[in-house]
Amino acid sequence: MHFRLLVFAELALASGLLVPTALAQKPAPAPPPSNPPSKQPNPVNPVPLGSQPVQPMEERVLFLMGQIVTDDGSPIPHDMIVERVCNGKVNQQVHVSARGDFSMQMGSMFDSFMDASAGSGRDRNSQFGLNDRNPQNNTQMGIPRRELFSCELRASVSGFRSVTVSLFEFQPTSGSINVGSILVQRGAKAEGVTVSATLYAAPKDARKAYEKGLEAEKNGKFEDARKYFEKAVETYPQHANAWFHLGTILQKDNQKDAALAAFTKATAADSRFLPPYLALTSMAGAAENWTDVLSLTNHILEGDPLNYPSAHFYNAVANYKLKKFDDAEKTALRAVRLDLQNRLPQLHLLLAEISAQKNDYANAVSEMRTYLKVAPNAKNADQVKEQIARFENLKAPPLSAAPPSATEKPN
Repeated sequence: MHFRLLVFAELALASGLLVPTALAQKPAPAPPPSNPPSKQPNPVNPVPLGSQPVQPMEERVLFLMGQIVTDDGSPIPHDMIVERVCNGKVNQQVHVSARGDFSMQMGSMFDSFMDASAGSGRDRNSQFGLNDRNPQNNTQMGIPRRELFSCELRASVSGFRSVTVSLFEFQPTSGSINVGSILVQRGAKAEGVTVSATLYAAPKDARKAYEKGLEAEKNGKFEDARKYFEKAVETYPQHANAWFHLGTILQKDNQKDAALAAFTKATAADSRFLPPYLALTSMAGAAENWTDVLSLTNHILEGDPLNYPSAHFYNAVANYKLKKFDDAEKTALRAVRLDLQNRLPQLHLLLAEISAQKNDYANAVSEMRTYLKVAPNAKNADQVKEQIARFENLKAPPLSAAPPSATEKPN
């Protein structure tokens, strides 16, 4: 049967999101944006305190919140902490409660200070500093959201490996950001890195060109960024980070062969630097070169088994296409456990197809219903509903259709 119509119609979407997701989750270190100096008013008559202008609340983040979960459901270690890391530096730490939840208050007065409030037993207002601090008297309450763009959260405790969560994409609600769940795994060791050590070994001129390239790329000046990255790799050919960003710029300009060459040179410069492997996976997947996809994703998952659910997805698809169904199912189930924010709903379609291959139609229906639950507005929702009806009435023959190309662009 050819249920795969439903899965591989979504594959192009995953291909398009792989590299941007990796970049958003793992931003390269860059100097944080500076705030313009504020001008102190000097009125003739004193202005009442309550009428002084303040920055709108929605532009500042007062709290970061979330929950730590273990991959096997075991209890959270009592000494678990959560760290806010910005540009490679730990800025803040808080303890995690016995239930696994945490709350981190923002503001320079809290930086680099171990806040035990998450497990202290104090009431919510005291924990959040609302009883003993008057926001109008404290100009350090919260920080501008833009200052969190280069920050990420991670859990830390001996014997566990944590997923890292980038704060770049989260929008604050009423001054707070809830990152959801942060997954930790016992005994996992990551050999891969998201920032190559070649960045720090590069000579001054290469580092300067690379930093200018990052700034130009951030501002959408891609042609200028390309020139800076080209200068960086010309000055220092082992600059893996610069090769990767150059490849990203070339890929955006639809220069596929040049992008492929740049990503490949990034992997040659530093095999532990994983983002270019993810980019190559995306390109190999679009070309339906499943043997290369399997090899590339195996390297990623050996280097970092937690932080790349999209690599698990592609690995599962490659195994499926190569008719390694048990390996495909195992990897897809692992990806579902890692994809805590349901960014890869097509995983459930893949699992449904694997179940259908085993004639387990009940589980296939369950997976398809889960897909519709997490992606209710999916373009292929009607097709999935039709397939569910067919599976629930096995007297009707299943759909038969050739799988679309992995390069097909979904709306």
